[in-house]
Amino acid sequence: MKKINIAFGIHNHQPVGNFDFVFEHAYEKSYLPFLELLEKHPHIRLAQHYTGILFEWIKNHKPEFIPRLKKLVDSGQIEMMTGGFYEPILSVIPYKDKVGQIQKLNRFVKDETGYDAEGMWMAERIWEPQLPKSLSEAGVKYVVLDDSHFKSAGLTDEELLGYYVTEEEGKSVYLFPIYEELRYAIPFQPPGKTIELLRSLATEDGQRLIVFADDGEKFGVWPNTFEHCYTNGWLESFFKLFEENSDWINLIHFSEAIEQIKPAGRIYLPTASYREMMEWAMPTSTIHKYENFEHTLDEKGLLEENKVFVRGGFWRNFMVKYPESNNMHKKMLHLSARLERLRGDFLLDPKFVAAQDHIWAGQCNCPYWHGQFGGLYLNHLRHATYKEFVQAEILLDELEYRGTKNWIEATVVDFDADGFKEILVSTPEIWMQFSPQNGGSLVELDFKSKAINLLDTMTRREEAYHKKLLQAQGNNSDGHSSGDEGDIPSIHDMMVMKEQGLEKMLHYDWYRRTSMLDHFLHPETTLESFSQSKYTEQGDFINAPYDHTVEDEGKKIKFSRQGHVWVESDWVPVQVEKEVTIFPETTKLKIDIAITNLDTQDRTFWYGSEWDFALLAGDAPDRYFVAPEHKFDDNKLRSMGEVSNLNQIGMRDEWLGIGIDLKVDEPATVWRFPIETISQSEAGFERVYQSSVILPNWKIECCAGETWRVSIEVDLKSI
Repeated sequence: MKKINIAFGIHNHQPVGNFDFVFEHAYEKSYLPFLELLEKHPHIRLAQHYTGILFEWIKNHKPEFIPRLKKLVDSGQIEMMTGGFYEPILSVIPYKDKVGQIQKLNRFVKDETGYDAEGMWMAERIWEPQLPKSLSEAGVKYVVLDDSHFKSAGLTDEELLGYYVTEEEGKSVYLFPIYEELRYAIPFQPPGKTIELLRSLATEDGQRLIVFADDGEKFGVWPNTFEHCYTNGWLESFFKLFEENSDWINLIHFSEAIEQIKPAGRIYLPTASYREMMEWAMPTSTIHKYENFEHTLDEKGLLEENKVFVRGGFWRNFMVKYPESNNMHKKMLHLSARLERLRGDFLLDPKFVAAQDHIWAGQCNCPYWHGQFGGLYLNHLRHATYKEFVQAEILLDELEYRGTKNWIEATVVDFDADGFKEILVSTPEIWMQFSPQNGGSLVELDFKSKAINLLDTMTRREEAYHKKLLQAQGNNSDGHSSGDEGDIPSIHDMMVMKEQGLEKMLHYDWYRRTSMLDHFLHPETTLESFSQSKYTEQGDFINAPYDHTVEDEGKKIKFSRQGHVWVESDWVPVQVEKEVTIFPETTKLKIDIAITNLDTQDRTFWYGSEWDFALLAGDAPDRYFVAPEHKFDDNKLRSMGEVSNLNQIGMRDEWLGIGIDLKVDEPATVWRFPIETISQSEAGFERVYQSSVILPNWKIECCAGETWRVSIEVDLKSI
């Protein structure tokens, strides 16, 4: 009789900062019912991976789950897998953090289940060739990866029915290829199709091994899958089919496969992830070309046999595509380097250990990228990442400055690794990042006592899937796709709108949304056109380099640029100077702005200073605008409006306990409007509030050679 071996792996994960109700929903709809079915089918043997984030939540909120899991581990039905505790992209974090995160989850798994995990789930299956050394040092014996990784190295489908060994500097790990056809079939096609596939691959010697490993959330959390898998019985039918065919289908653990089946050979894999991820990492315009090329190959009947040669980009380029991702990553590296400098003196100090764990938590991969799922666009995930980083920073401040008051530290360094230097300023109360190269702007403002980056917003960009949204609306489609009878659509095939009219909200910014930006507006600019980035910028100060100096130990940062402004048909020379004063003992910033007309004629300019503050929720009644001199008809942070002759406007977040006041010494017309993105998540297309822009603006009459001045004060407070 022909036989075949199959190894199953299930990966369960929730990101740092996800809402508690999301954990609860995933537990009730996926993790618990899946375990309950395994208990009813003791012959179904598989590997389980729970990220440390999720495992800790289960331990704290559903402690009754773990003894049941341990019982299945003790019986040999389940083997546990490890990984980075906080599910980081291992290739982009420091070496010590790679090893430390894996060992942390190893200890947790051992303590809770008694199992010494040898196998690893690689976050997003992102592989780089230097990883085997760190994995081996952390005690990892095997890793499961997509078969596309192996095909990129030249392997055929038949050669994927086994496992391989790879090494770096002589440190080896075993690599198991996940069979893509199974990943797309389970649980979206009838169970019998999997049995048919296995029968076609079985051999007389029974030495072939096929691997399925994928997200546990597809069994209950993904749209329509709870009803499909449990109410309608797909998963139980699937398990029963394996039990009925156990005479020729051998369910084997990965660790057993290593002992019983010889490796198929040695291999060196290129940098890779799953196919969709590599596509998402490319620029939007390139994704369109990539999709067109795939469509052309498909029309010609060439795609299926040649898709191994159609590869997308490289995961790290998310940090090029999205500067917001890069900023988080470089913040992490900055803190990790600072931690390393303090290691020798404070290694065993509880504050050092806690700071290290906060940095590790901030390495959770989910907010660093975007594709089919929300990721980077979900403001609560970015907020959670910065919260971890700021908490680490506070602890490192306490270790380094040991109670010193009113200190200030300023550093000029290429923080974001773009070839240009940024200015970093830290006090006991705030941490700031200025970018002289990009408009002399303020990129990050951390309010330490509240552990928040108040400038954590997103620039509105075109995404490749926006085209599908526009097409669906044009065709009056509900966005749902259909498949063959008995199939349900995969999450990659579904397109659902969470509200109508989203296509009308697609606005794209031509510059990165940061703060302290200098705008010169066209006379016909309106609040609506400015808010949609459809206005005419008259100056050349946005995205342009400013000269800069750091004075008085960092208490004064000066920026200046001699540029031009279009006035009627003239290209008028104008100088902008900005002097930032930092008060180490407070949470206040003072920005003195001077605009000089360098022309020989009197000129009129319309100038605005952009400030973009992120307080998470746009519609909540406890997050709102305030102004001592004005009562807003709609004061929610998502509101849009114009108020004349204001000297002060503020934002309040009662839930976070934060107040932000922006004061000017020259009465201004103040525009306010939200930055909202249209992104795609597991639940469909959705509108996400990112931040609120405040633009105090003035129409300035400047005589030839005259300088106009205004002072802006930003005051952060706990409420």
